[in-house]
Amino acid sequence: MPDLIPIKDYAASLGKDPAVVRQKCLRGTLPGAVKLGRDWLIPPDAPYPDHRVKSGLYKNWRKKDPRPE
Repeated sequence: MPDLIPIKDYAASLGKDPAVVRQKCLRGTLPGAVKLGRDWLIPPDAPYPDHRVKSGLYKNWRKKDPRPE
C-alpha cells in the first residue's frame, strides 16, 4: 500500500477545508482516495481537481445588454 495521509493533513497541505475534500472523495472526483473503515486516505501527491472558470470569460455576463448598438 503506498503512502497515504488522512483528509485533515491533505487539506492542511493545500489550505483547503477538510469538509470540501471529503465531499470530493465521496463524489469520486479526487483520484487515489481510498476509504478504510470510516476514514478517507489520500496519496499526498494527488492532484486537487478544481474545474472553476478562472479566465474571467463569464464575468458580469448577466449585465451585458443582448441588443446590438
